Amino acid sequence: MTNRKVGGGVLTGTVVTCDGWPVPHAVVTVIDSAGTQSARTTVRHDGYFTVAGLSPGVYTVITTAAGHDPQARTGLVNGAGSVDLGRLVLVRIGAVVLPVPGIWHIDPIHSTVAATAVHLGFAKIHGRFREFSGTLTVADPLEYSSVDVVIDAASIDTGNSDRDAHLRSPDFLDVAAFPQIRYTSQRLTVVRPDTWRLDGRLALKSVTEPVTLNINYLGTGAGPLDDVRAGFHASTELDRDQFDMIWNQSLLAGVFAVGRSLRITIDVEAAWQQ
Repeated sequence: MTNRKVGGGVLTGTVVTCDGWPVPHAVVTVIDSAGTQSARTTVRHDGYFTVAGLSPGVYTVITTAAGHDPQARTGLVNGAGSVDLGRLVLVRIGAVVLPVPGIWHIDPIHSTVAATAVHLGFAKIHGRFREFSGTLTVADPLEYSSVDVVIDAASIDTGNSDRDAHLRSPDFLDVAAFPQIRYTSQRLTVVRPDTWRLDGRLALKSVTEPVTLNINYLGTGAGPLDDVRAGFHASTELDRDQFDMIWNQSLLAGVFAVGRSLRITIDVEAAWQQ
């Protein structure tokens, strides 16, 4: 790191992608009000950076990384103490270029549908569905797009065969009676160019309930088969009682063995069908 001014001011922050991952190769350059470079540093592996030795004044912090659009943020240094700029979000080049209208098929090899439950009130158990398929029909305008996904309920995998067998039983997924889980969208709302809200219906066991997905659009690019791919990250929370998965064990102090809420995270890579 190079510093041209010497003072007691400090600027800190964290450089991340739009879905919260650190960008460890990012470079942070600090420019003073006269346009002179005051400092330059590379962020740590967790995306965090510190720039010290700054004199009082207004600075422009420019963050750059290969494959991402640069970002500028202004910070006021008072000459003593630390000023935290918070999360500096870098968007991948092409991320705000919307997907081409048409049918996009989910690639299950490069996609993940995962669920996390709280165990004993403090620990977490992670699982994922190994088999699923689906299509994203991108429209113009984007708000008329739709999603249809089918999951093989018996493909649940938490890394423990006994627990997986219990999850497949009538206490939870009851896969013998309800082999498929299905999500069908109803409305897409664009919050920002790369942030969307998808309202739809989730059919799980004998119940169909409205479920909203919060979606980060991660951009498009060339795929391994000389095709076009798009990336998405989605998340939501489900109350498993709503879907007739009411099994539990009450422990001391009113703590349940398995929490009622499920955190759902979905990472999708989809290929465009020309």
